[in-house]
Amino acid sequence: MGGTSDVARVLVVDDDEVVRQLIAVNLRLEGFEVATACDGEECLRKVHEVRPDLVTLDVVMPHLDGIRTAARLRADPRTKGLKILMISACAQDEDFSRAREVGVDGYLTKPFHPEQLIRLVRALSPTAG
Repeated sequence: MGGTSDVARVLVVDDDEVVRQLIAVNLRLEGFEVATACDGEECLRKVHEVRPDLVTLDVVMPHLDGIRTAARLRADPRTKGLKILMISACAQDEDFSRAREVGVDGYLTKPFHPEQLIRLVRALSPTAG
């Protein structure tokens, strides 16, 4: 959790550039600090330099999918307490179950309204007032 700043920092991870930018722009408009990554591998590299309060993860991504990325974040002592929000078009019960099993904090299905995104990110952010 960021020292002097009371602004939550979010790492947005999605392999679709349009979706990634849509999420990032909506969060920036609400005052969040935002960094982005295009897949799970980049997320795992960037998470230690960005030190986000929350990570949004797409489920279906090349190289390392969102579920496996979330599991790795949970397994690492440095990131195990990080809030994780899945944002995915995968909306079957088994998708929700797999996300819960690895310790995901929230799940938002695509397509979504920006207000839904902001509400969930605020609810999960440690700086939420």
